[in-house]
Amino acid sequence: MPANQNNRQQLSEKVREQIDHWLKRYPADQRRSGVIEALRFVQEEHGYLTQPLMDSVADYLGIPKIAVYEVATFYSMFFVKPVGKHIIDVCTNVSCMLQDAEKVLSHCKKRLNIDLNQTTEDGQFTLREVECLGACANAPAIQVGKKYYENMTPEKIDAMFEELRHGK
Repeated sequence: MPANQNNRQQLSEKVREQIDHWLKRYPADQRRSGVIEALRFVQEEHGYLTQPLMDSVADYLGIPKIAVYEVATFYSMFFVKPVGKHIIDVCTNVSCMLQDAEKVLSHCKKRLNIDLNQTTEDGQFTLREVECLGACANAPAIQVGKKYYENMTPEKIDAMFEELRHGK
């Protein structure tokens, strides 16, 4: 159980319930197995992971803080600093590169007026370059949240941004 009552209070009741529900899948002595999902629940609620939030997860799971930090900083799905409402992941791996991913990336930078790993001033978009989205047959590809945009062109990028800005 949690070691530090103050850190436990960092986690909302909803997040604690989600973690507890997830932990039922594992033996009681394997709480560490829930770290990825616990971090995901916390990030969904707060937008990104702060050190106090990661400490709270560690305390709640009863595991060393470093075990949580290792996971949070290893996987690209976790953010340890504020990010935009929409994370724009542009694939630049081989298949996408051969289909002009650099033009796609360049157009995104120009359209958003930001560079890689930056967020627009309005907090709407964060632009990232990723190694592979697994959409090689329809390269170049962009992922925003759980949605894929494939066979991207400047025109399709412009339409994608309009769609995202207007919440469609």
